[in-house]
Amino acid sequence: MEKGIQPNKLFVASCLALLVTSLSFGIRAGILGRLGIEFHLNVKELSIITSTAFWGFPLAVVIGGFIVDVIGMKRLLLAAFLLHLLGILLTVFASGFWSLFFSTLFIGMANGTVEAACNPLVATIFPTNKTTKLNHFHLWFPGGIVVGTLLVFLFNRIGLSWQVQVATMIIPTLLYGYLFMKLDFPVTERVASGVSTAEMYKAVVSPLFIVMFILMFGTAITELFTGQWIEVLLKNVTENAILILALTAGVQTLGRGLAEPVVHRLHPTRVLLISAILSAIGLYMLATVSGNMIFVGAFIFGMGVTYFWPTMLGFVSENIPESGALGMNLMGGAGMFAVSLYMLFMGGFYDSIIATQLPAGASIDAYRSAAAGTTEAAAFVQAQAVAGPEILKVTLVIPIVLIVAFTGLFFYMKGRRKQQLQTIKA
Repeated sequence: MEKGIQPNKLFVASCLALLVTSLSFGIRAGILGRLGIEFHLNVKELSIITSTAFWGFPLAVVIGGFIVDVIGMKRLLLAAFLLHLLGILLTVFASGFWSLFFSTLFIGMANGTVEAACNPLVATIFPTNKTTKLNHFHLWFPGGIVVGTLLVFLFNRIGLSWQVQVATMIIPTLLYGYLFMKLDFPVTERVASGVSTAEMYKAVVSPLFIVMFILMFGTAITELFTGQWIEVLLKNVTENAILILALTAGVQTLGRGLAEPVVHRLHPTRVLLISAILSAIGLYMLATVSGNMIFVGAFIFGMGVTYFWPTMLGFVSENIPESGALGMNLMGGAGMFAVSLYMLFMGGFYDSIIATQLPAGASIDAYRSAAAGTTEAAAFVQAQAVAGPEILKVTLVIPIVLIVAFTGLFFYMKGRRKQQLQTIKA
């Protein structure tokens, strides 16, 4: 490690930056319904706004992946700080669809820039323990969601506005910006190890990388789409839908904190396979059960998605190290881009299900905005109770496909390790 570099302080600052990313996720999930009512936005429009964060993320993370080795991780993270601050302030003072659209875009770009710099930073400062430390770093994503959703729940109970809820993100944003301005940064691991740019590009078009890139679509959608929309999808199935997100995120936080023994005892491919199985079971339960059993389903689902994101990144970093920061950032970008497209599609699909449950020719916005206790309001509640679980049932197909894919990956990597051992012995 270069002289003057303080790995632990860099790690703490990175965790704070990821905390802001996750707070934006958790708070947005909690206020989504209120934004729809206040600004008269249908679910398709809310999907467009929400998906903006998810395509702003890959835009920033992919661009960051290409330039991080050149401009350095510090400059990227200072850019993330400015984008976060701008996005938060624009959200607080939003006046309608377009102001929410652009503020969410800035926050999404900030979130992607944090990932573009912090993932290779963690891999660089902890070169002998990458997957474990990436899990420890990424526990701050669900950890922030727990904090964000509980803040929303508490603030709603005491009557604070959604603007105040969003403004709470300014405090950790200023903290991580201050820390990164003061600290020195190492060069990326790829630059330090002397891997050429040509070797890096060759690594990201290798068959194994392409397979993992495609599988990242499914793991990200399973985790992030469900989490971001849980309050909308299940709020008429349970009175405390936002607490389901807090529960799943809490399970993820605890699981990632205990990643070291799990990752060391189980090979990453086995972890990914078990994760897909548990995600499918949990998602099925969320879509089909009611009452307190929903929280059981949420617990199982939380266990399933706990290791998806960091283990996918750790797998690539450990098994395709020549891909460097670009490889990790392409993986993150792929996941978020897939989520953004899926949200756009599912927003329109959700509205179409609602429309089939209402009288022919009915205005969805009129029913959504109807006063509590009216016939229209009751009809809309019933339509939502049908639409949410239906969306989850469609999404269930994805972790089922992942079970098959990760089974194949497990046996492929087992055979590859056996072949490598035979080569060493020879």
